[in-house]
Amino acid sequence: MHSLATVVDLVNTSPSTGGDDDLASLAELQTFVESRQISGIGALTARDLGQVRMVREAFHRVFTASDVASAVRTLNALLAETRITPRLTEHDGHPLHVHYFATDATLAEHMAADCGVALAHLLVEGEIERLRTCSAPDCDRVFVDESRNRSRVYCDSRTCGNRMHVAAYRARRRA
Repeated sequence: MHSLATVVDLVNTSPSTGGDDDLASLAELQTFVESRQISGIGALTARDLGQVRMVREAFHRVFTASDVASAVRTLNALLAETRITPRLTEHDGHPLHVHYFATDATLAEHMAADCGVALAHLLVEGEIERLRTCSAPDCDRVFVDESRNRSRVYCDSRTCGNRMHVAAYRARRRA
């Protein structure tokens, strides 16, 4: 779940989701790495920033793929560029879990491997419909629908969901 949340947060930094580029600088990348508790990363460089932005756009294409085959092709192409080396680890107070990236992986490889494998599991389980784009007309942010009945339609119920519900209420009151 942590990797799925990370990939959602990563994709939502993209201007492709309707906002500003929230990974426009090394400082913003560093903040992202720290906020998502991405471990084993050395000093970041401009190359890291460029590579992570390319990975981000590939993940965005997975979320917005028109069909399963397109999502699989995109994800396979991304995973083919990584050195996946699964290993069990415990660190920073987290319980035992699997890392999929090679020990000397770049940040982009690290994210492509861990987040890519998490998305691959969703695709294998036939759960691609859980990869969603917000239904609010002015929002293109992505999310993973974790609801039991797959009924979530807004990226955030407190912002987009609430705004749309208030608009619908006001429209009914006017009618």
